[in-house]
Amino acid sequence: MTVHLIKLCVGVEDVDHLARLQSARVKRAREGGERPVLRHCTRHAPKRLEELLDGGSIFWVIKGVIRVRQRLIGIEEGVVYDGRAGCGLVLGRKLVRTEPRPFRAFQGWRYLKAEDAPADARRGPEGEGRLPDGMAAELRELGLL
Repeated sequence: MTVHLIKLCVGVEDVDHLARLQSARVKRAREGGERPVLRHCTRHAPKRLEELLDGGSIFWVIKGVIRVRQRLIGIEEGVVYDGRAGCGLVLGRKLVRTEPRPFRAFQGWRYLKAEDAPADARRGPEGEGRLPDGMAAELRELGLL
């Protein structure tokens, strides 16, 4: 049975900012002679590995709202994090926007049941662009979306 992770995306302004930060991280790794793998380092390794790697994603909370997810494609043990042993959550590079859902602050990461995960964002009719995150949030609060 698939399970996901949820994590705060501290210091990130929006999904585009996250994409730029992750691209820069992969570029630095490549230039430094390392494997250009996108990973998020964490102190504690998740124990439910089989469930996470069975189609699981990491859902990012940006400014108090779940906005995007990334596929979990592996976990690397023995990664140094803050000078201590940790693990690396290996992520797919594709950022998939989700239906925005408010989520209160917490520390670390949490498991997220598949049935509790927000759905991927719906695309509008052909030719219609995506609303900016701030505008969409305001319209949602007014009950117009």
